[in-house]
Amino acid sequence: MEAVIRKWGNSPALRLPSAVLKEAGYTLEQKVELVVSRGRIVIQPSDKMAYHLDDLLAGITDANAHGEFSFGEPVGKEAW
Repeated sequence: MEAVIRKWGNSPALRLPSAVLKEAGYTLEQKVELVVSRGRIVIQPSDKMAYHLDDLLAGITDANAHGEFSFGEPVGKEAW
């Protein structure tokens, strides 16, 4: 199957037909990784874990929490 790389905003874009996604086992909004290898672009599922804020916050305990840390006085237009 052939496709054409077109412009989308300031970036090149390639539209993938639904049949291609389905055959490859991908879904909409799925995170993927783009790998360039020997002049080819490979699209593969991302192995990176998805983190959820509630799960991360549940892991905070008195034993692993630290106190406040100062980065110094404001140097620009930071909120004080």
